[in-house]
Amino acid sequence: MPETGSVTPLELFFDLVFVFALTQVTATMAAHLSGTGLIRGLLVVALLWWSWTGYAWLANLVRADRGIARIGMFAAMAAMFVLALTIPEAFDDAPGGLSGPIVVAVCYFVFRALHLLLFYVLSWDDPGLRRQLVRFTPAMLGGTALLLAAAATDGTTRTWLWVAALTVDYAGTYFGGARGWRVRSAGHFAERHGLIVIIALGESIVAIGVGVARLPISWPIVVASVLGLALAGGLWWTYFGVSAAAGEHALGTAAEHRRAGLARDAYSFLHLPLVAGIVLLALGLKKALEYVGDEQAHSLSDPLKGVALAALVGGVVVHLLAQAAFRWRTTGKLDPALPAAALLVAPLAWLGAELPALATLAAVTVVTVAAVAYEAGRRRGNQWSGAAEGGYRSAD
Repeated sequence: MPETGSVTPLELFFDLVFVFALTQVTATMAAHLSGTGLIRGLLVVALLWWSWTGYAWLANLVRADRGIARIGMFAAMAAMFVLALTIPEAFDDAPGGLSGPIVVAVCYFVFRALHLLLFYVLSWDDPGLRRQLVRFTPAMLGGTALLLAAAATDGTTRTWLWVAALTVDYAGTYFGGARGWRVRSAGHFAERHGLIVIIALGESIVAIGVGVARLPISWPIVVASVLGLALAGGLWWTYFGVSAAAGEHALGTAAEHRRAGLARDAYSFLHLPLVAGIVLLALGLKKALEYVGDEQAHSLSDPLKGVALAALVGGVVVHLLAQAAFRWRTTGKLDPALPAAALLVAPLAWLGAELPALATLAAVTVVTVAAVAYEAGRRRGNQWSGAAEGGYRSAD
């Protein structure tokens, strides 16, 4: 992959499976609206993310649409699609058919094994990368073994084994170091992750429509839909207006021995809570639209409660804090606007239980959009100030 490489159509096609998987996660959490359901949904998001991000590294090494890489990508898509189909049975197996938890574990192993095999074959001329793959392999095998062990249990034990499996996989990657990994094109790597953020935001917009798909249109639905779209747009603006460009610049200008570690921390790790926050937001928006649109089940004065409220508020808070951490890791500077917005939104997790659902959604949206507007205005002012100062120096 040359330094100026861009995302290929095959990678975008590959991501469609990830879109479906995220949709499955949101639908499953909505169908099992409880604290346990929420935790399990987030565990599945972490599993999907760790599966996807490995192929982002692979496609940065070589073009994904050529040679053996193309065949491997299609094979991986098949494994991920079957895994996505099985998400509703990842923890609670349905009667009849194959065991859902075992199918998930096997598909995860196949997906990750294909990734390692492709990486190993395509790194034939890079001994350092091959040594890194050897250090990386035990974590993948350990995580898969724990998922298979989880399939043989049930209830709380299964959930804790999932936690252990993902901890082994993530921690093994982190403590295995980043010295041998390669980031050939900073632009491609940043664009790849930016596109997955758009996919996740698209899922939040889909959730708005799904939440009221079978309900007659009404003014509360119109207002809530516009607010939900504005909220998703605000998160888009914070990322693509500032964070994405800052991250790509930092990655592109980093010294070669630092680049892989920066990519691992800022993108592979910190983009997980960023995407998970959007998935939570999608669940919250779906439930908020149901509250304001379903006149038979709810009245406009009904507040969001419990998991639905936690998902709406928590999703925004987690996403904003993740973006702040991403900027800090890539630029070395802590931008106060996003943490401040998160602190202002967070109390709505308690206050929202006493407010109508539409009022809570409006409050979350107003705070988020106000933070975005403030940040945009401050940066525009700095640019004008810098331009004026530069002109004054030129005159000197």
